[in-house]
Amino acid sequence: MLDWTTVVSIVLMAASTYMTRIVGFVVLRDWTLSPRTQAIMESVPGCVLVSVIAPAFVSSHPADLLGLAVTFLAATRLSLLPTVVVGVVATGVLRHLIV
Repeated sequence: MLDWTTVVSIVLMAASTYMTRIVGFVVLRDWTLSPRTQAIMESVPGCVLVSVIAPAFVSSHPADLLGLAVTFLAATRLSLLPTVVVGVVATGVLRHLIV
């Protein structure tokens, strides 16, 4: 059973993520971005993904390391969103199976 603080944390994280996208859209909607700025904005999701999975590099838990390997394999074949889904699901299943 989920603790209410966990649910509140998830809802607040989702809301803050959504708000950053909305604020970015509202602020940048009338601007013409340079090619360099467009390239930076397009690479941000990848940078965020790396910051999320980087702690797994120093993990000593086998499930995290195997999940990281599965994520890398998925990244060689799939685009960003399917890679994230595969990585999250694989790590969750591996953490459940490997104690």
